[in-house]
Amino acid sequence: MEYMSEHVTNWAGNIVFGAKELHRPTSVDQIQELVAAGGPLRVLGSGHSFNRMADTEGGLISLGGLPRTVEVAADRRSVRIDGGIKYGELAVALDEAGLAVPNMASLPHISVAGAVQTATHGSGIRNANLAASVSGLELIDGTGRRVVLTRADADLLGAVVGLGAPGIVTALTLDVVPAFELRQYVYDDVPRASIESSLPKMLADGYSVSLFTDWTGLDANMAWLKRASELTGDWYGARRADGPRHPVPGMPPANSTDQSGEPGAWHTRLPHFRMEFTPSAGEELQSEWHVPAADALAAIDAVASVRERITPVLQVCEIRGIAADELWLSPNYHRESVALHFTWIADTDAVLPVVAQVEERLAHLHPRPHWGKVFTTAPATLAAEYEKFGDFKELVSRYDPAGTFRNPWLDMILGR
Repeated sequence: MEYMSEHVTNWAGNIVFGAKELHRPTSVDQIQELVAAGGPLRVLGSGHSFNRMADTEGGLISLGGLPRTVEVAADRRSVRIDGGIKYGELAVALDEAGLAVPNMASLPHISVAGAVQTATHGSGIRNANLAASVSGLELIDGTGRRVVLTRADADLLGAVVGLGAPGIVTALTLDVVPAFELRQYVYDDVPRASIESSLPKMLADGYSVSLFTDWTGLDANMAWLKRASELTGDWYGARRADGPRHPVPGMPPANSTDQSGEPGAWHTRLPHFRMEFTPSAGEELQSEWHVPAADALAAIDAVASVRERITPVLQVCEIRGIAADELWLSPNYHRESVALHFTWIADTDAVLPVVAQVEERLAHLHPRPHWGKVFTTAPATLAAEYEKFGDFKELVSRYDPAGTFRNPWLDMILGR
């Protein structure tokens, strides 16, 4: 156990944790002992959230000290992993076994459990978010009890995207597929006319497709395509990049994944950033809103209507598609979605008013924010967007009756 200092922050540095203690258990038994001693407790994860979801006045728990576990099932259709492993670590181990997870986020440096609990995603209109691959969940609930959930248990659909509220995730079982190869291409200057006429086809033209814009104009600065097949010539009026790119215009591309169009292992193409490079120092804030896929153009137009407010505080915006799923608190619950992801400058006071204005312009499209990022949506509005929100609150009350894992952020979202 370590005593916290005022300098302990999340990755972006915009959150200074108020916890008194930082615990680094090396076994599930030790986690149970911590829970039995009483809360409040929260799990720190890899620190890639941008709000106070992980903060607490009690104790923070890092799962990074748990023994690394990568246990492939006999039928090679699933893998059991520990609650502290990161996607980069898991990817290497799976690839050596000839296996893969179906999708990855832009950064391979984030923890699997943290990504799953917040419904983090990669992209691809045929690919659901990362949490949809979870077929089993093991957690310590608020009473210190070990709980094992599988797809045979109705509670799994509520606990997977759990915001850390039902308990501490100590292990997960994920669906896996045979290892595969992809090629990555980057195209510059995607015309607005092509986006207006062909956006669904564009987002479907690869295993994973992302459009990037800085909103200084109505064209997209870049398109990143991850595909199984070769691509030649222009792409919807955009020209092939003449060299490697970074998603943020002007940033050095050395830590970006290969964009040569040559085939490579799935885990070297699906993320935007290479595993062997440490991600940037976090000089940014992030927000993201998911809207129904059918409303993607309307969402783009809504954002464009306030782009003069956005551009002074924006680094880049990414637009991508995600398949629907069955997870209660997933932004993609029962609807195919398009996500608009904003990487802002690291100035909370300047960014928050713009975030609120983007939310106001998107409101008629029923946006669902990414749980781990910056948003100002009222809790009642959030709850109304989720058919199973009441069921989730009931699940949390059963798994954590004393509020061991509650914090002010969860109290705001769920109500006391």
